[in-house]
Amino acid sequence: MKTLLLTNLIYALVLPIIEMFIGAYIMRNSSDISLVVVFQLALYTGIPLTFMINGFLLNYVHISKLYSLGMLLSGISMSAMMLLTELDTTGVFAAGLIMGLSYGFFWANRDYLALDTTNDSNRNYYYGIETFFYTLTFIIIPFTAGAFIATTEKYGWFGGDTNVAYYILTACVFGFTIIASILVHKGGFQNPKKSPFLFFKFHSLWNKMLGLSALKGIAQGYIVTAPVMLIMILVGEEGELGIIQSVGALLSAVMLYILGRTTKPKHRLLVFGFGLALFAIGAIINASLYSSLGVVLFVLCLIFARPLLDIAYFPIQLKVIDKVAAIENRNEFAYIFNHELGLYLGRLFGCGLFILLAWYVSEEAALRYALLIIALVQFTSYFVARNIVRDKVMVSDGV
Repeated sequence: MKTLLLTNLIYALVLPIIEMFIGAYIMRNSSDISLVVVFQLALYTGIPLTFMINGFLLNYVHISKLYSLGMLLSGISMSAMMLLTELDTTGVFAAGLIMGLSYGFFWANRDYLALDTTNDSNRNYYYGIETFFYTLTFIIIPFTAGAFIATTEKYGWFGGDTNVAYYILTACVFGFTIIASILVHKGGFQNPKKSPFLFFKFHSLWNKMLGLSALKGIAQGYIVTAPVMLIMILVGEEGELGIIQSVGALLSAVMLYILGRTTKPKHRLLVFGFGLALFAIGAIINASLYSSLGVVLFVLCLIFARPLLDIAYFPIQLKVIDKVAAIENRNEFAYIFNHELGLYLGRLFGCGLFILLAWYVSEEAALRYALLIIALVQFTSYFVARNIVRDKVMVSDGV
């Protein structure tokens, strides 16, 4: 578990660059903000495809190698984006698909290793520590990377070409992923047992979990791309993007560490509800004001909401997998793969809604109202989660 946490900490150093500054790069080098969502849609399309490929490869390739491949592909995807002479839908979609392959190999194996190296009694602590790491990197990296890009333009470094700054950041991503890839091989991890992982019928409890995953997926594309697009349009450029993200992450870091240390399984639903409420409040503020102040308040709400949702959602998901895998006597990876399909359906709806509004109504309508619709729809996931934790199978020993 310690090796897994340390590996994820190092890889967490590249995630803010991937999640935030790829979107900023696309917006800087094109006039079409819907390309940012096209990138995300391609990314999310690649993830379930890779989950399935990963399931077959686990029968022949060690899990640490597949985990390493996922991390390394993120640098390849960024390089592919930087090599495009002109950003168009095809090129951006291809780069996004490679990033989807990266995320697929990373998350498929990360989820299994988290399930395998933890138990229900220490998962709040595990995800509290891990989320604290991710929050910490979202303090340091956005500020540093944003300042580097802004300073390049301000002082004329590299001839004032900000794209060179992006190339250097891509090289840093490669460096960190190589270090993380080497470290993961020191964990002594074991592959799951060879068994089928493609199923079409599941226990009723798992069907509820699939519904919850679809609702989570609806908002995921927006959680990643919305702050970037709103800040670049209404607030400023990369420097401001980095500062806002860093300040917000700093405010939430200590809170998350305390929650990870003090909350118990019985508190997960309460934490989940707070996260959903904050996301909805931020979306309402953004739709009402649609200004620089509204963006700052929305991003602050989102920075608090996102880790609250994760610290509650993932332990619930893994607990359900523990229960249903025991009942149906199936490989845990079968549920990890199936869960990703539920997320993808939600992501497809969320990204599709934004693209349709941007293309057929206006970009402002997409940024202002699609986010509100998504937040209100996702709020219903609280009731689905409550139904899951109160299921008779789950309450036999508590969640």
